[in-house]
Amino acid sequence: MVPTMKLPELKKPERYVGLYAIDFGDHSAVGFTADEVAELLESQKSFNITVYKIYRASPDGTLEIKGVQKDRFQLESGLFFYTADRETNYQAYQRLVRLAVTQQPPCRAKVHLAQWDEGQYVLGLIYPAEYEEEISAWLIQGRFEAEGLAEAGVGVVQQYYDRSPEVLERHQLFGQAQFESRSGDELLVGLKRAIQR
Repeated sequence: MVPTMKLPELKKPERYVGLYAIDFGDHSAVGFTADEVAELLESQKSFNITVYKIYRASPDGTLEIKGVQKDRFQLESGLFFYTADRETNYQAYQRLVRLAVTQQPPCRAKVHLAQWDEGQYVLGLIYPAEYEEEISAWLIQGRFEAEGLAEAGVGVVQQYYDRSPEVLERHQLFGQAQFESRSGDELLVGLKRAIQR
């Protein structure tokens, strides 16, 4: 179903790609970060909102948006590579950490080098589910490659946690936010503004 909400006219629409538009029912607003949307979804006041991610913007101000399920903001997604060679995955682990130093990821993430069973190793990159496309683009742009069988998605993260692997190496990645997220009263006070930033 095509969204029918009325969006405000934006002077620099390309600036809003990757941000979110929210339909509050009685009004709509554009320019929320993923963290802001997650906080709004946790608040009781925002129970009936509909969330859309802005994927493209045309010079004429037209936005291409796509609906996002609310639970997406409470989930983790991941990318996992499996090999029988610890050294192979360790080298990929180091490349991934170096990539994050030279080119920050689009969001916070964690990297694990773990052992399933004797002789079976996994390299995991785990991040908030709403950033799947951005993480994929970041890895492609950074030309990251790893060997072995690969799996990705929300369900794979849960399977990883359920197996309780022995984590041999871990590293926390900090994302480069295009916009600083607001929280608490600062966020709630401005909800009636059609353009958030």
